Amino acid sequence: VRLVESGGGSVQAGGSLRLSCRASSSTIGYTYGSYSLGWFRQAPGKGREGVAAIGRDGTTVYADSVKGRFTISRDVAKATSYLEMKNLKPEDTATYLCAARGTPLKTLEARLYNSWGQGTQVIVSS
Repeated sequence: VRLVESGGGSVQAGGSLRLSCRASSSTIGYTYGSYSLGWFRQAPGKGREGVAAIGRDGTTVYADSVKGRFTISRDVAKATSYLEMKNLKPEDTATYLCAARGTPLKTLEARLYNSWGQGTQVIVSS
């Protein structure tokens, strides 16, 4: 599965951004709706952190640091997932990456995903 993120940018603290992740595949039998999806972030000098994930059934899970501020969703018809980010803080500054895996259960474990986008940068200034 090929994933392409968009929507990153620079905002002031308290601002909002909406990230998008468009999926495509040349694999025969590929069905976007059967995948579970995740959003991760990586700040300079730090490891990859799971931010939000959505399962095939539409249930979601979030990192404690973003609960109540970030919302993950998906549009199966458009093969696109979204990460709505509100009340952004300087510590949210990172490269944000989307990921997909061909199993239905949601997870924030990066090692369990086998398809990754290139990332989109988010910068939050104080």
